[in-house]
Amino acid sequence: MTDADAPGGPARGTGGEPGERRLAESGFEIRPVYRSADLAGGQEGLARRLGEPGAYPFTRGVHPQMYRRRPWTVRQYAGFGTATESNARYHRLIEAGTTGLSVAFDLPTQMGYDSDDPMAHGEVGRVGVAVDSLDDVRTLFAGIPLDGVSTSMTINSPAAVLLLLYQLVGEEQGVPGHRLTGTVQNDVLKEYVARGTYIFPPAPSLRLTSDVFAYCRAEIPRWNTISISGYHMAEAGATPVQEIAFTLANGAEYVRAALRAGMAVDEFAPRLSFFFVARTTLLEEVAKFRAARRIWARIMREEFGAANPRSQMLRFHTQTAGVQLTARQPEVNLVRVALQALAAVLGGTQSLHTNSYDEAIALPTEKAARLALRTQQVLAHETDLTATVDPFAGSYAVEAMTDRIEADVLALLARVEDLGGAVRAIERGFQKAEIERAAYAIARQIDDGERVVVGVNRFTVDEEEPYEPLRVDPAIEDHQRARLAALRRRRSARAVSHRLDALRAAAEGADNVLYPMREALAELATVGEVCHALRDVWGAYVPPDAF
Repeated sequence: MTDADAPGGPARGTGGEPGERRLAESGFEIRPVYRSADLAGGQEGLARRLGEPGAYPFTRGVHPQMYRRRPWTVRQYAGFGTATESNARYHRLIEAGTTGLSVAFDLPTQMGYDSDDPMAHGEVGRVGVAVDSLDDVRTLFAGIPLDGVSTSMTINSPAAVLLLLYQLVGEEQGVPGHRLTGTVQNDVLKEYVARGTYIFPPAPSLRLTSDVFAYCRAEIPRWNTISISGYHMAEAGATPVQEIAFTLANGAEYVRAALRAGMAVDEFAPRLSFFFVARTTLLEEVAKFRAARRIWARIMREEFGAANPRSQMLRFHTQTAGVQLTARQPEVNLVRVALQALAAVLGGTQSLHTNSYDEAIALPTEKAARLALRTQQVLAHETDLTATVDPFAGSYAVEAMTDRIEADVLALLARVEDLGGAVRAIERGFQKAEIERAAYAIARQIDDGERVVVGVNRFTVDEEEPYEPLRVDPAIEDHQRARLAALRRRRSARAVSHRLDALRAAAEGADNVLYPMREALAELATVGEVCHALRDVWGAYVPPDAF
């Protein structure tokens, strides 16, 4: 056995020799031994800072019993090709035991273009399901009773459009809005920072977000109106500290937008939710989730005066880290995903998606998706993770890391606030530049061998086993074009035009745009037509560095 293979051998950071410093993902030093003196305020103040599970500041979790009452929601992210193909995958996932659906949309849908738009060419159905109209959503959820499943939709700029289509399908099934449960991501600010699927400039985008808040309060009260996302920042290279700081800064911006729109904080804040990544650095990830809950609780109570405990809770969905999956020796990703899922559960997530081991190569095969689901089921039913609440409470290492992450997040939040808040900082390119610097540092560490990636820069094999990926049929684009042509022939063009004019009028004024938007969609206006109507009024966003 070589030194590298021995227990305690080199890991990511600055080597593994005795006495050498080991660094966390966020850059602080991981101490060789943690003691009570390493805890902020010492051991005596620990219980006061932590509180009880289900109570402010929610460090120990948002529910008193956590998984003793029921496990986290097992939510698998899926969607590809046509609505018919995705519907078949959803049925198989439900039969395999998933308790919540999570819809992946293709890029044209995410950007507000119909499948027959020239901008959509070559991307239809590639990274998610193509959705152009009410017809597609009917097909997508055919045979799935929407009062019996919680659905998450990963959609941002056109979030209102897809939410309304889902509501219309629910009503066709006889399920009124007050019985629908789920989440719409609806977090456009992170698109300007890390992901790029924005449509409109920040100001009207925030107006659209607050309109969703108000609409759901009245029409779909059990719906989570936003999933404020750090996941995509982490995928772009953000450290855990950056992920939490920039996500919470965006969350505060959404709260301010809703307050400016005339809503009271305790009217909408209980339906806010968050979306984070879980990496393989298990201890730091657990500490990250604990620190995030504590900081958000204080922001909501102290800055925004939220009195309802549910307004102070940071409830979050977690997805295992797609960016850490490798195309080389992809079966090793099964181990990575299991570790990441364990971090999420020990950190107190409310729902979880486990990535499939083959996603670094292509869309997941059905077998790989089932194995990802089974990973969660093993954690939930074959371990003792659900037997006790917050098992890491009192750990010198985790509590000290929690305190350190909290301090670093607060310092970075202060820098964002000094720039005028999240939107002003986005306009100046601050978050994007910080994340790009972190991503470059990670890439250098991998290239230099300082950061070990098993199967890539260490423990490699000469030949890889053959693998047959899932392939999306290129004829899908022609299929969607034909569906759109047939839809436009059978609908009333005059009625659609009238409804789109009403939508433009609402966008020019101060009325909630979701009501005329819903009427247009019910008349079979397409996703692209609705988004183009809003582009006519609000324009399209062009990032500063694009000039």
